[in-house]
Amino acid sequence: MGLKDKLHTLKEKYRGTKMAPAFNAIHTFLYLPNMTTDSGSHIRVADDLKRTMNIVIMALIPCLLFGIFNTGYQHYAAVDAANGIAREVSLFGNFLTWENFALGALKVLPLVLISYGVGLAIEFVFAVIYGHEVEEGYLVTGMLVPLIVPVDIPLWMLVIAVIFGVVIGKEVFGGTGMNILNPALTIRAFLFFAYPTWMSGDKVWVHGAVDTAGTPDAISGETVLGQLAQSHEVTTSLSDMFFGFMPGSVGETSTFLILLGALFLIYTKIGSWKIMLSTVIGGLVMGLIFNGVVSAGWIESNSPFYELMNTPYWHHLLLGGFAFGAVYMATDPVTASQTNTGKWIYGFFIGFFAIMIRVFNPAYPEGVMLAILLMNVFAPTIDHYVVQANISKRKKRLKVKTA
Repeated sequence: MGLKDKLHTLKEKYRGTKMAPAFNAIHTFLYLPNMTTDSGSHIRVADDLKRTMNIVIMALIPCLLFGIFNTGYQHYAAVDAANGIAREVSLFGNFLTWENFALGALKVLPLVLISYGVGLAIEFVFAVIYGHEVEEGYLVTGMLVPLIVPVDIPLWMLVIAVIFGVVIGKEVFGGTGMNILNPALTIRAFLFFAYPTWMSGDKVWVHGAVDTAGTPDAISGETVLGQLAQSHEVTTSLSDMFFGFMPGSVGETSTFLILLGALFLIYTKIGSWKIMLSTVIGGLVMGLIFNGVVSAGWIESNSPFYELMNTPYWHHLLLGGFAFGAVYMATDPVTASQTNTGKWIYGFFIGFFAIMIRVFNPAYPEGVMLAILLMNVFAPTIDHYVVQANISKRKKRLKVKTA
């Protein structure tokens, strides 16, 4: 008897019991469902939730692989810098090396395993308790989480954060499709507020910069945003910012690969190009406003906000998690606006507030996470007023026709 037959036997054996959702989920995850509808009206489409989630994961794989190599590269580059050796990045010379991959995989893959293991275990537990099927919604969240955290985050912290994010950010609202906040960002927000020293500063972004006791080591790994917030000289080139050869969260540094992922999601009609584009527009507008304030001389050069306000407006798109958030987080179909007009408003304010928070919070020079979570809360309100506006317009047209 093969694995498929064994799983099918177990599924039939536990049919109608509390354990049925768990065996159904395992069987469905590994194989296509063998059920078809034979009555009633239904929509014939080629996609389902599992296929949709898998497409998003495919778009994230390049960022994961790049993050693994970059983790190793940034560590060895920081070690060289601590020893007074300057290292220039070379894609095939010192970046895509077995040494970098081995170290990166050793640090990143445990984050992936913890994220999926703990998150899916909670999904199974709630499915058994409440007797509903296990949804595939966490498949993407499980991949997003290790890509948006520092590489040296202690695994026990990640376990606690995943439990909090899945239970409080998702299951208490009814599970997949019912949550009002992005689960991955809920997990990151929990880590940021519960363990801020492990989520900010110039030591957390490069492996080895902080030892297991939380004490800073000899090497450093300040991000570009951190350098700007502290008025330090920026040594990273625009090319490195675009391609991602810089310290940061595991999968957020390469704007180039994120753009490729965005094109793939738009082509497959999984991600909303309206939200992506409006987020970029909002970020550019806020950046232009800050540049205008500096040009007008309305802020002193010794102000703690000066460097970030003086940063060329379009540079903000290459820094921090802006691009990653715009493509993979803001477009979450559950927590984003659903109306076409609402998507433009929703995305614009994400970009607008992200740069505002980034500039006015030098202790934590990033604002994408907070901006998206804020707009997650307001997304239903935006859609409500868009719908009401459309209803009002139709009522006015009806009055004109009947007059």
